[in-house]
Amino acid sequence: MRKHWLLFTQTVTIALALLFVIHTLKPELLPDAASGGVVTLYENTPLTGGKTPAMGLSAAAQKAMPAVVNIFTSTVIEEPVNPFIDDPRFRFFFGDPEEAEPQTSSSLGSGVIVSADGYILTNHHVVETADQIEVALSDGRKAKAHVIGSDPETDLAVIKIDLPGNLPAITFGQPEQAHVGDMVLAIGNPFGVGETVTMGIISALNRDHMGINTFENFIQTDAAINPGNSGGALVDGNGNLIGINSAIYSPNGGSLGIGFAISASTAKKAMEQIIQHGSVTRGWIGTGVQELTAELAESFKLGDSKGVLITDVIRNSPAEQAGIKTGDILVAIDNKAIDDSSVMLDTVANLPPGKVVPIKLLRNGTTMSVQVKIGKRPKPRTQ
Repeated sequence: MRKHWLLFTQTVTIALALLFVIHTLKPELLPDAASGGVVTLYENTPLTGGKTPAMGLSAAAQKAMPAVVNIFTSTVIEEPVNPFIDDPRFRFFFGDPEEAEPQTSSSLGSGVIVSADGYILTNHHVVETADQIEVALSDGRKAKAHVIGSDPETDLAVIKIDLPGNLPAITFGQPEQAHVGDMVLAIGNPFGVGETVTMGIISALNRDHMGINTFENFIQTDAAINPGNSGGALVDGNGNLIGINSAIYSPNGGSLGIGFAISASTAKKAMEQIIQHGSVTRGWIGTGVQELTAELAESFKLGDSKGVLITDVIRNSPAEQAGIKTGDILVAIDNKAIDDSSVMLDTVANLPPGKVVPIKLLRNGTTMSVQVKIGKRPKPRTQ
C-alpha cells in the first residue's frame, strides 16, 4: 500500500511540475491563457482546422455575461446666456440663474471588462460627451468610471473603474477564424431594461465602405442589437469575444436584423494603444483617393492593373514631398498591393510615423517608385 501511495504522490508531483513549467514558459498552450503586455488579457487558444467546438449557448452566455457591464452617462446641458440676466426685474420674477439646478441629459450603453483590474472597452459615442459615467456590473455592484482615452475613427473608447478584487474579464476569441453562419450571442443593455442576451448568426465578415467609421472592419449579424447595446459584446459559441457591438441599420431605431460589431482584433489593437498612450497613433501620407472603376481604368489604359487614383495631394504632406501628384495611380505601398481605398487607408495607418517606405505608382502609363517618409495622421476634427 505504501508503495502505491509513493507512486501516486510522485506522479502528482511530476504532473504539477510540468504544469508549472508550461504555465511559466508556454502559457499560450493552456486554454484561456492570460497574456501580458500593455494590459493582461485572457485569450483563447487559436484552433487548427477552422472548427470551433460549441460548448452550448447557455454555457457561452454564462461565461461572457459577468464581463459585460451597463454604462450610464450624464451630460450637463449648457444653456445660452439670457441677455437680461443682470436685470434686477428679471431676477425678481425668474430668480438667480446661477442658483438654479443645471439641466442634464442622460444616456445609456454597454461595455466589456477586458482586464481584472478594471479596464472596460466600449464605443466612443457612448462616452463622447459624458460628464459623469457610472458602470453597473452584472453582480449588482456600481462604480464611477473615468475615460482613459478614445478613438473616434474606430468608434472605440476605454474607461476604467476601481473596485476591490479581480473583476470578471472577457476572454478574447479569434474573429479571423469566424465563418458566415456561425452562431453568435449579442450581450448588452438594450433600452435600459438590463443585461440581455440575443442570439443570431454571422451574416457577413469584413464589412467596410459602410460610412459609419473611418476605419471599418465590421462583423455583420442578425442577432438583435438595439439602442443601449452599443459597446456590448458579440461572442462566439464558446463565449469568447469576437466583436464590440457598434451600430445597426434601421430607419426606425429598432433592430431589423442588420447589426454591426467592430472586430475584436481591430478593437484590441486600438485598445492597447489607448491604454498605453491615451490615443491611437496612425501613419499618414496626405492624399485623397478614389476607387478605380472600369471606366477610369479604361480611360487611363490600365488594362488589368489595380490600384487607387490619387485625387488630391495635401500641401507640405509626405506625399507632396515625395513627388506624388494628382492623377497618379497608386499601385503598392511598402511592397503590398493596393486593391481599393480601404486597403490603402489601412496599410498606411498601420505604418509607424517616421518610417520610409517605397510607393509604386503609374504615371502616364509608366511605372515608377518613390520613397515616402510616413507622417502622423492628424486627429479628426470635432464635429
